[in-house]
Amino acid sequence: MSAILSADDLNDFITPGVACIKPVETLPTVPEQQPTSLEHEVFRDDGPTNGANAGPAQISLTDCLACSGCVTSAEAVLVSLQSHAEVLRALDAAPGLKLAPSTVSPHSLTVAGLDDPAGPLLYVASVSPQTRANLAAACGPGVTEQQAGYMLEQLLSGPGGLRSGGAYNNGFTWVVDTNAARDATLVLGADEVLQQQQEATKRPLLTSSCPGWVCYAEKTHPHVLGHLSKVKSPQALTGTLVKTTLSRTLGIPADRIWHVAVMPCFDKKLEASREELMDGAWDESAAHKGSKGIRDVDCVITSKEVLMLAESRGIDFFSLPKTSPGAARLPFPDPILDKFLFPFTGSSAQKRRHPPSSAGSSGGNLHFILQSVLAQNPGATLHTNRGRNVDVVEYVITAAGADPTTGAPPLFKAARYYGFRNIQNLVRRLKPARLSRLPGGRPVGSARRGGGASGAGAGLDFAYVEVMACPGGCTNGGGQIKVDDEVVVARKRQAAGLPLEEDSSVPIVRPGPLEQKAWLAEIDEAYFSGDEEEMEVVSNGASKASDLVGGISPSYVRSALAHWAQITGIDQAKLVYTTYREVVSDVGKSTAPGKKKGGDTTEHVVQLAGKIGGGW
Repeated sequence: MSAILSADDLNDFITPGVACIKPVETLPTVPEQQPTSLEHEVFRDDGPTNGANAGPAQISLTDCLACSGCVTSAEAVLVSLQSHAEVLRALDAAPGLKLAPSTVSPHSLTVAGLDDPAGPLLYVASVSPQTRANLAAACGPGVTEQQAGYMLEQLLSGPGGLRSGGAYNNGFTWVVDTNAARDATLVLGADEVLQQQQEATKRPLLTSSCPGWVCYAEKTHPHVLGHLSKVKSPQALTGTLVKTTLSRTLGIPADRIWHVAVMPCFDKKLEASREELMDGAWDESAAHKGSKGIRDVDCVITSKEVLMLAESRGIDFFSLPKTSPGAARLPFPDPILDKFLFPFTGSSAQKRRHPPSSAGSSGGNLHFILQSVLAQNPGATLHTNRGRNVDVVEYVITAAGADPTTGAPPLFKAARYYGFRNIQNLVRRLKPARLSRLPGGRPVGSARRGGGASGAGAGLDFAYVEVMACPGGCTNGGGQIKVDDEVVVARKRQAAGLPLEEDSSVPIVRPGPLEQKAWLAEIDEAYFSGDEEEMEVVSNGASKASDLVGGISPSYVRSALAHWAQITGIDQAKLVYTTYREVVSDVGKSTAPGKKKGGDTTEHVVQLAGKIGGGW
């Protein structure tokens, strides 16, 4: 297990499951003459193997997401397979592919080393804005989110970063900002919602960019799966874009492209391992039939693990230059997608756009949809109603001159639900009504509360709900650097002129909930602050300022996505949309195959984690 993940972290939304039927775990007796054998044997659906001949336990995270048991602990075992140590292992596994600009055009690259039996790889990284904001806060006052991003680029691709060590001095050829894919998901999500509103059978649409929420819905509330947005998250869309474009334009097999994403939460590791987000979903070649394929995102590390990655190579992250190493960046092998993915570099660089605080810290899905509705209805008014706590907010858009207090029907209703405590209330309202067994009886459940309508979601009159597992949003993700982490405590004491080591005169006082709240405010300030000027959106050489919705040009994004589908020869729907699946759950049952009644599942999980190369 990653050293930063402990049993105390596994409290996101449900207690550890007591039954796991895929794989089924047993504890065979290990002969004395085989001290290196594992204590645990893992069975797959195709039947048990002979315990005497069992090899090392091999569990796929995809299998765990398809199982019906533990929701947090067992998956945490497999999350350990994605860590900063895995990044270093991949960088040292093979020499990097050699790319060089071609004389044909600036965006034409030559590839050397594909025939090398050592199997060289092409390394690509993507970084979330929440991670940059978290690192900026950890750096201390005066460091902006943009500067923290430059420091991270220096670590991943600069000469004084990861390239300064390792077996092959490998680094990442491209470091992609996920904000580009985020803009695409916002436009696609708004199109999906507005189209849904035009259909005869309207149903609430729920955001699906939070993998913790999606996993929870699949395993405990399958009745909401039909409400989930089919648009991929920014992380998933970036992975698909990188793998498809590079493999098709450069002729590089997908398994020779290694992509790491730097994200604010552990659940993003689960998302990266979904079978729906592998190249089998977009590559229909015979080579992938019957196999799960290659991940679009090979590994996810969190903000905390960035510091551990630097420390593992003897690099002081906080001493890295706060300037961009982009002068030597190779152009992406397509001019239109190069401009789309790297809009802030080059001679025609755009101005960096920062989201308003009203957009929230989770990407702004709901904010962009509201702005799209307002743009389509000139003179309309947005009304905001605070819910029972700060993580529940309802929004109503009324027509020009309409007064919502008079009972006039609104044009659009939406809401924001953050945190599992609030999500549980949401899914109850989405539960289909049960028909009464009494003759002439009224429906029982959410539909009745919604005014007598029937069907799933009838008790919820919102057109769209932004759902996130973490209270406060993604800047409060479980993988973020916390205020009580050693690095933050040490830097704050250093800034205050206090000794770094505890002594009798000035003891180290661990921060409490109030300090954590203030720390989150610092992260949010870094996330929202910066150059407030609107970016200049350029498409086909012409300014599209009049086309802007929330600072984004939908027509420019749609043209970039259409171009992407064209150059790869893949249907756009396969590139940008995903699917979900119901998982039959055994959570809460007292017995299951291979489990002792009343046994401590968490202890079994810890033991298994240690045997597969992890461990706390």
